[in-house]
Amino acid sequence: MHRSPLIATSSLALALASATAHAAEVPVADVDALLAAIAAAQPGDTIVLAAGDYEVHQGKIACETAGTADAPIVVRAAQQGAAKLRLDSLEGFHVRAPYWRFEGLDIEGICAADSDCEHAFHITGAASNTHIVGNRLHGFNAMIKGNGEPIGPNMAYEHPDDVVVEYNEFFNEAPRDTSNPVTPIDVVGGQRWILRGNFIHDHAKGGGDNVSYAAFLKGHAKDGVIERNLVVCELLHSGQVRLGLSLGGGGSGPDMICEDGACKPEHERGVVRNNLILNCSDVGIYVNAGADSKILNNTLYNTAGIDMRFAETTGVVHNNLLMGKIRDRDGAVTDKQNNVVEATLEQFAAWFADPAAQDFTLVDGAAFVDLGLAVPEVTDDYCGNDRNDGAPDIGAIEYDGEGCNGGLPVPGGSGGDTTTTGDTTGEPTSGDSGEPTSGDSGEPTSGGSDGPTTTDPGGTDGETSLGESTGNTTQSATDGSSATAGDTSPATDDDGGCGCRSDATAGGPLALLALIALRRRRRQS
Repeated sequence: MHRSPLIATSSLALALASATAHAAEVPVADVDALLAAIAAAQPGDTIVLAAGDYEVHQGKIACETAGTADAPIVVRAAQQGAAKLRLDSLEGFHVRAPYWRFEGLDIEGICAADSDCEHAFHITGAASNTHIVGNRLHGFNAMIKGNGEPIGPNMAYEHPDDVVVEYNEFFNEAPRDTSNPVTPIDVVGGQRWILRGNFIHDHAKGGGDNVSYAAFLKGHAKDGVIERNLVVCELLHSGQVRLGLSLGGGGSGPDMICEDGACKPEHERGVVRNNLILNCSDVGIYVNAGADSKILNNTLYNTAGIDMRFAETTGVVHNNLLMGKIRDRDGAVTDKQNNVVEATLEQFAAWFADPAAQDFTLVDGAAFVDLGLAVPEVTDDYCGNDRNDGAPDIGAIEYDGEGCNGGLPVPGGSGGDTTTTGDTTGEPTSGDSGEPTSGDSGEPTSGGSDGPTTTDPGGTDGETSLGESTGNTTQSATDGSSATAGDTSPATDDDGGCGCRSDATAGGPLALLALIALRRRRRQS
């Protein structure tokens, strides 16, 4: 029977009106009410947690009702950071349906054994368009785990796409006593994930191979963006092997768990830009089998530099400001331009007010201000300020008078982002998806900036690299030392930096940074 357009339109309007009519704000003040509200959630519901402690003792919190683009299901704190969830289970929120949003929560794992607290959020299968914003996550091995589920035709793995993780804080108060993978944001497969403006610090694996990353996108993920994050590998504690941000991580397998049923390349068309990365015992950025990767305008302080590794790795490394080298390893071929590499602690101290305390206020920018290459993928900086003066700076911050000086990332600027983070402050799969741990299988870590590589974070064979030559040359910086600018050789070496807010609430992330900076200055005086 033919159905008239008018009747079809009316039916659609009626359905939309029904969904809108159901949409409700659901206040909760205890665990039972929270669990009941999530189980009964419908598109458009906003579940609002009153301030207080919520100690949850169950295997997972299932989020299986689909929201919609116009009516997502929202779980948020009434007051930023004041709803404190304490979990003693393998994972917390298990999101298997699209359009869920979580914001302003403080979620802590309180398991007696570190191996028993894996994920605060497990985002899997059909959970596309999940949004994790402004939360404080600690006490887990992989606070956010993204991976596929065998729910497609012939049990093919389907992965969540278009997930946004922004303006959260991730940390652990001590190294995790586990041999399981430890990576605060651990994503296997999926397309167009965005990791933006997060504060990631003190991720450390105290067992097994002792190798951890701040965040990675791997498993043949595609079109991921990692931007404007502050990564401080060592802030509250030190030791172990700590890497910063990665496309590819330590590799994935078997092929069936990866996007398109094949794990190589580990990532395609990834962009890592405008990040500040500090105090990593290994490299600050690591690309493992990343095809068409773009590593742009990052600032790396006190790390071993940038490693581009394996024959699948191609792309560009431009406008980065860093200590350490940029290295093409094991068949990788990348184009490197307008990077400042192998800078020293003394140079950074001369360029910026107090980089060790995340204060990148400019003192002397002759080596990198206005010396960058214009690239279409970088239109703003670490703070979201426009790079529109016609002469881009090298590094994560554009010093054009708009007040970006490092510190905690906050929303705003030309990026148009939305929510601020709360108070301060992996890689096993927990497994309903049937995914095996996707593995730090032979991580490449490069150790010190000039020394031998320790536990090699990127391969599958666990080999160590013994400080191979990069093939780059250095030129004198304005103070006569050996920072390199404008290298165009196809070999190795480069990096960049920035900052934002000074009005954090008492006890927030900036208060922590300020306290640590004060202690550091007292020790130095």
